[in-house]
Amino acid sequence: MKVFVYGGSGLVGGQLVKELLKTGHEVWVGSRKPDTQPKEKNLHWVFADSKEPQKGIQILESVDSAFFLSPPGETNQYEILAPWIEKAKQVGLKKLVLMTAMGVEHAPPEAPFRKTEILLENSGIPWNIIRPNWFMQNFHTFWIAGIKQDQKIYFPGGNANVSFIDARDIASVAAKLLTTDSHKNQAFTLTGKESINHEQVAKHLTSVSGKNIEYVDVDPQVFESSLVSAGLTKDYAAFLVMIAGALKEGFAAPILGTVNEITGKEPISFQKYAEDHANSWK
Repeated sequence: MKVFVYGGSGLVGGQLVKELLKTGHEVWVGSRKPDTQPKEKNLHWVFADSKEPQKGIQILESVDSAFFLSPPGETNQYEILAPWIEKAKQVGLKKLVLMTAMGVEHAPPEAPFRKTEILLENSGIPWNIIRPNWFMQNFHTFWIAGIKQDQKIYFPGGNANVSFIDARDIASVAAKLLTTDSHKNQAFTLTGKESINHEQVAKHLTSVSGKNIEYVDVDPQVFESSLVSAGLTKDYAAFLVMIAGALKEGFAAPILGTVNEITGKEPISFQKYAEDHANSWK
């Protein structure tokens, strides 16, 4: 099968590309700098950039299915992805999988993520939407600075539980949905197999890193300023604070069996994630 992956050098996209190549599919990957990417059998790099949403969309004329997500750091998902969804509709793609986020179905229809979902649902092409919970991988990417500098996880999450999900599980689900017909025109919320709070996360990271890592439940405004000083836009920092508020109220705690249902595999545990990335915190 010929598959296009938007944002294929990112966390989920990168894992998805690996998975698709491993199972014998031919993959076209969107990147801002396609010419600098590594060459590999069955792997083709093409131009795709959230800042120029109309550019590169003709690649959809050459593939069977496509995976779309809005790049982290962006809040205008609709403007970025609408031209791609319209093009997919025009060429009659066999399947389109869109990744948004847990809880998006409850957002108002004009909210960018939900507006993008509605556009896809009404497109007439076979679709799936996946809405993952907070990524385990945030602890060695987004929140790494505080852990490295101060041995602290700074996050305004209270003591709420979260069914964190590993990006590798999200990619496995996406690969299955892109290459089979079994779950056509359905949306799935994706979670991990256990629900833990940030104190428990700190204990896991302590046990694998040999450092004493602690959780600090920071004030949301302090959290927002730290995100902006780390280079995120004010809009995106405010968006993260808003969804962190929902987490603190318990909305990210439910555990669902969808990963197992779609892939036939149990989701990766937080302990396994921590062991696999132990060097990040050492």
